[in-house]
Amino acid sequence: MVMAPETVVTGDAVVLDVQIAQLPVRAVSALIDLCVVVIGYLLGMLLWAVTITQLDEALSAAILIIFTVLVIIGYPVVFETATRGRSLGKIAMGLRVVSDDGGPERFRQALFRALAGFVEIWMFMGGPAVICSLISPKGKRIGDVFAGTVVISERGPKLPPPPVMPPSLAWWASSLELSALSPGQAELARQFLSRAPQLAPPVRDEMAYRIATDVVARISPPPPPGVPPQYVLAAVLAERHRRELARLRPAGPAYPPPPPPSYPMTPPVAPVSPGRDDGFVPPG
Repeated sequence: MVMAPETVVTGDAVVLDVQIAQLPVRAVSALIDLCVVVIGYLLGMLLWAVTITQLDEALSAAILIIFTVLVIIGYPVVFETATRGRSLGKIAMGLRVVSDDGGPERFRQALFRALAGFVEIWMFMGGPAVICSLISPKGKRIGDVFAGTVVISERGPKLPPPPVMPPSLAWWASSLELSALSPGQAELARQFLSRAPQLAPPVRDEMAYRIATDVVARISPPPPPGVPPQYVLAAVLAERHRRELARLRPAGPAYPPPPPPSYPMTPPVAPVSPGRDDGFVPPG
């Protein structure tokens, strides 16, 4: 089954393009984790059998119950919390658990998933988890529904690297409101910038002006006067990508805000077509 692309909207209204992990891949990941748990449990049982003769019956039974809970529930909680949403099975299959808002899985969410997994996977042999995953548009099992998480694939198709942030526009881009910018508009701008060197100058200039006009109409504040449209698009896409990474990796670096530059700037591509200023004036 092919992994379907989905979008995750972060708390900052940034849309992340992710690949939702489908049932067959998650099933293999779960089998790997199941083998790890069984092996760990059998080793623990051997140790328990060695020490049972030295303990009274009640204490021995209590130790066995505690150890069972620690192995079945503690394993996913500890691993997913320590690795930000990955168990050994998920690492092997390239999966990760993330919050619905695109952020890393938290301890509370890992605990909810593990407690629900004890019921839906261990007690009912995975039946409820499979049914819920087939019904859910994002392949969520019951634990994901209660925890507010989703399992994504980190081995999806790779997109070209985002445009480089123009240093003189970093101060402006860091203050942008991007909630009205749709994924389709951002993708159109990204594809244009990646193909711009292959386009004829008149076509390239016309497309840059039209796409930048549409993008600027959906962001705020508007760019400084006289900024070439190619720079506007590059700054918006670079800032959008930076916020995605900052959401998934809170310790990631941010662009330093240099002082506002003076314009006009030299466009990064060929001069614009005759009859139009070389600066970009935002609509409205």
